[in-house]
Amino acid sequence: MRSVNVWQAMARPGFLLSAWPWRAAGYLLSSTPVGIVVLLALVVGMAVGAALAVVLVGIPLLALLAFSGVPVAALERRRLRMVDARPTPTPHAEPAEPGLTAWARTRFREPVTWRELGYTVVFATLLWPLDLLAVGLALCMPLSLMATPVLLATSGDSEASVLKEWTAVSWPQAIGIAVLGFLLLGVCGYVLGAVAVARAELTRLLIAPPEPELGERVTELVRSRVRLVDAFEAERRRIERDLHDGAQQRLVALTMTLGLARLDSPPGPLADQLAKAHEEAGKALAELRELIQGIHPKVLTDYGLGAAIADAADRSAVPVDVTVDLDRRLPEAVEAAAYFVVCEALANVGKHSGAARATVTGRHERGRLTVEVHDDGRGGADTGRGSGLTGLADRVSVLDGRLALSSPPGGPTLLRVEIPCEWTETERSA
Repeated sequence: MRSVNVWQAMARPGFLLSAWPWRAAGYLLSSTPVGIVVLLALVVGMAVGAALAVVLVGIPLLALLAFSGVPVAALERRRLRMVDARPTPTPHAEPAEPGLTAWARTRFREPVTWRELGYTVVFATLLWPLDLLAVGLALCMPLSLMATPVLLATSGDSEASVLKEWTAVSWPQAIGIAVLGFLLLGVCGYVLGAVAVARAELTRLLIAPPEPELGERVTELVRSRVRLVDAFEAERRRIERDLHDGAQQRLVALTMTLGLARLDSPPGPLADQLAKAHEEAGKALAELRELIQGIHPKVLTDYGLGAAIADAADRSAVPVDVTVDLDRRLPEAVEAAAYFVVCEALANVGKHSGAARATVTGRHERGRLTVEVHDDGRGGADTGRGSGLTGLADRVSVLDGRLALSSPPGGPTLLRVEIPCEWTETERSA
């Protein structure tokens, strides 16, 4: 099983021979240039803003410093990937309206914006010097010990100073100290890993989306799963009833008619054709009954989410433009959830929105699948009314995803679904 962070890698015997110690050192060292730039930007911004505040020009500049934590936190979430491959999505909400004013208003009201600003100040003044100190202590001491034979060979007085505390006067001593430094370097590799883990967890705690209480998560998970199971069962019963009262009854009647015609016809080519038709009708009836027990679009299984969404768009009552950028397969549960979300959303567009056109987009980035359904209809959709949108939210929440709906009166309507997932490494059998 492949390690996804430094902590998991440290628990395995091949840690020192892997790239994780170097990634931990790189993560800590890269704090220095970033921290220096952030510190200079904060100091210069505050100085200029305070100097110009007397003429009211600096007040907007000082207000902009309140948002300085947003880009710094975004960069820190990217740097976390060096030591932790787990997804770190942005905790910020999408503004309800386009434009810089709506963005600033949304960010100003979010507690995470101020938490990121606090992290930025601590990072610029304290964290990056500590990171640099940890790397310096962990690497300078073993490297200095390992360099003892070189110092002895290049010194003119046949002795080498070791960390300004000891002196090596012979080659056996120098080689022994170098071996000790090599062993100490391995120990320092684990030290760097532990420091990087602590540093990454602190960063994740401050700038990653806060996790709800365990009890609340369990309660909501149980409720959503119950609603989801009920929705699936209700949908299955409806499909079974519709198929039983419609297509299945017609196939049963056709099979019986062909069977009677087969009994009444004399032996010959006509009887053979009737027998073949009777057999095919029976197979069709068996396949329909099998379909009732488990409905799943074959195009989704064979060709993936992109092809399945395109097929659903072709069957939509409203013209749909599809842009799905997925070059590999996703987990089966994620593909199924996203597909049924799109199908339900397009059904709602056709029934209730009065839209002339709809758009479906899908992409996978930063460890999340994002699917958006947009229409130019009358708007006014509400997740609190009806079971359709509630069922969509439940279907997504089972996979720890989230559903966001923007549908002001007069339109347009935007349904956005995000599901954390990774690409599958092997192809599933059809």
